[in-house]
Amino acid sequence: MADPFKNLAWDDFRLIKAVADAKGLPAAAAQIGVNHSTVFRRLKQIEEAIGTTLFERHRTGYALTPAGEELVALAQRLDDEITSTGRRIAGREPAPCGELRVTTPDSLLIHLLIPMMADFRRRYPQVQLDIVLSNQALNLSRRDADVAIRATDNPPENLVGRRLARIAWALYGRAEDFPDPAAVDEASLSTCNWVALGETMGALKAVKYVQKHVPPENVAYRVNTVLGLAEAVEAGLGIGHIPCMIGDARPSLVRLTPPVPDFAADLWLLTHPDLRHAPRVRAFLDFLAEQIGKHRRFIEGGGLLLDAAPPAAAEPAPAE
Repeated sequence: MADPFKNLAWDDFRLIKAVADAKGLPAAAAQIGVNHSTVFRRLKQIEEAIGTTLFERHRTGYALTPAGEELVALAQRLDDEITSTGRRIAGREPAPCGELRVTTPDSLLIHLLIPMMADFRRRYPQVQLDIVLSNQALNLSRRDADVAIRATDNPPENLVGRRLARIAWALYGRAEDFPDPAAVDEASLSTCNWVALGETMGALKAVKYVQKHVPPENVAYRVNTVLGLAEAVEAGLGIGHIPCMIGDARPSLVRLTPPVPDFAADLWLLTHPDLRHAPRVRAFLDFLAEQIGKHRRFIEGGGLLLDAAPPAAAEPAPAE
């Protein structure tokens, strides 16, 4: 008897899994980069080839049959194996070359990293940088990115990396509004207009502070990026807590308080254990550790003067 699965290709398993994840054809088609009619036609061909129905069609979407659940589980195992093999092979490059995907928040890229990226490219011209701006935890296990640059006190346990500095935060306002910041009465600041990060970043202690201590009617502006927060303070929309490395770099802003230790967060370089010895990843991690080490005092709220301290010691993420 002929094996009904013999003619199924990896793309067929991907299609089945995409339909299962999306619970419908249009979203599945967008996920795998084909049109709706192609998914419909190919799914019908697969079901005819194996002689069983994989999905029940409901008004609310596509639901897996028991046979469909088995194939999706198989597709997931295949996907995991392919991804894992790809990571291991990527670690055997003879020299730093190829594409390196790096995810970082916009504030770190604009205020710290772009000159370092340019210097890295001059040293390693065979490495092409693909930068993904995101505050979200992309899945490095699935190679959504090769390296993550994150401000966090709790790096994912499945990643390894280096803690390079501690990002200081302080309260800032416009210099023209506060010509003598040393004379500012901190108790009166809650009556000022404030700018704050949105609820999507509510885990940050700076956000919780505003929620607890600033009357809601005094919060004039919310935004979901740290870079946008600094722009709002500079535009005069209100006072707000921002990283010192952003506020101190803007002559139009002044600190209204010293750095708040409780708001600080560690700056991490992170990667997947299977990729940490890949030449392009290792070169990038070593290079950025050295460069960020030179700016450590600035990042930690010491002002614009860069110190000449040696690079920050590499520290493992919890999994290493």
